[in-house]
Amino acid sequence: MQGGKQTRIGRRRALAGLAALTAAPHLAWARQRDPLPLNSHVRVPALDEMASAFDFEQVFRANVPRLTYDVTAHGAESEATLRRNRDAFEWVDVKAGTPVTSADATTEILGTAMTMPILVGPSSNQGPVHPDGERGMHVGASGAGATMVIATGSTVPFDEAIKAAPGPMWYQHYPRPDADGRRNVLERVQAAGFRAVVITADGRSNYFERDLHDYHTGGRVRQPNRTRSVAWNPYRVNDIYPWPEFGWGYLDAVRPLVKVPLLLKGVLSPEDAKLAVEHGADGIIVSNHGGRVLDYAPSTIESLPAVVEAVGGRVPVLVDSGFRHGTDVFKALALGAKGVLLGRAARWALGAFGAPGVQRLLELLREDLADTMKHAGRTTVASIDRSCVEVRFT
Repeated sequence: MQGGKQTRIGRRRALAGLAALTAAPHLAWARQRDPLPLNSHVRVPALDEMASAFDFEQVFRANVPRLTYDVTAHGAESEATLRRNRDAFEWVDVKAGTPVTSADATTEILGTAMTMPILVGPSSNQGPVHPDGERGMHVGASGAGATMVIATGSTVPFDEAIKAAPGPMWYQHYPRPDADGRRNVLERVQAAGFRAVVITADGRSNYFERDLHDYHTGGRVRQPNRTRSVAWNPYRVNDIYPWPEFGWGYLDAVRPLVKVPLLLKGVLSPEDAKLAVEHGADGIIVSNHGGRVLDYAPSTIESLPAVVEAVGGRVPVLVDSGFRHGTDVFKALALGAKGVLLGRAARWALGAFGAPGVQRLLELLREDLADTMKHAGRTTVASIDRSCVEVRFT
């Protein structure tokens, strides 16, 4: 107001003022000296300062492009299963026992001797995570005395990755519709020295809601449907893994081709566990693909006891999805698992420090597991049983 009269600001002046206000931060940034002042510096912790799996995630996130981090971190749809995989560990309490002074974490699964019941699980496309890719992952796992499962989608040829280190390796196999192709790859895998074959049954294409704004996140958002309608897929669901087309017949088809132990990954129900054994599986991996396939699926630690009961000791049961601490591993062993596989956590370690990071992560988890065993009064992996935990699943 000037002299009792209202002064109007013209439209052009208002727009000019808005433009100046919007540009101000950018102009300030243009005047910023290079490099940034020291008070903005954040020290990156060293490898020997890593204390848990989550420490590796922070370094991994700082090291890799946003796309690589997102592809590793995100889960299917609303990520309810992704969150539940971690939440469910809070519903299993470890009972304190009479402490012991030493604990031995060594074990053996399907003929493979292991320094710990912890394996590096299969995860595709490790090249963007670290230049050494699957080679580096194998070197790190081998350095800790752990077994690595290499994925079908490896960025390094599997017969080259296995030569990178002396440690044992298993091979993960997605169902292939071509009989000659699957025969060829399974023969090559066994000739290369892989100790076991893991067939994944729960893989299917899905979309990640956190990625819907960006159609460049590894193709993991919903795309126009180009899938043809067939008998096993009448609704033309975009599915690049043909397990539904074959079902249990796929195990029947490949069982004669595999002379090493054969495991089925992606089992969550006792009914499927029984069928897996009936169709020749030598082992079962309870998995929901790290929450990356079906949203609102149960967590694997919840599903584990029923699967263990269903197989009745006929085959070993392993489990993955959400494991971050040695106490998590202890809980799974107490509920009947023979071993645990790491997916995201191993990728964090590889992307943070390469092979030494993977080795350090595995050693930390082994130490944490052994410490938990001591407090629970268990000296060997075989002595860990259901009496070690109190379950509060809802």
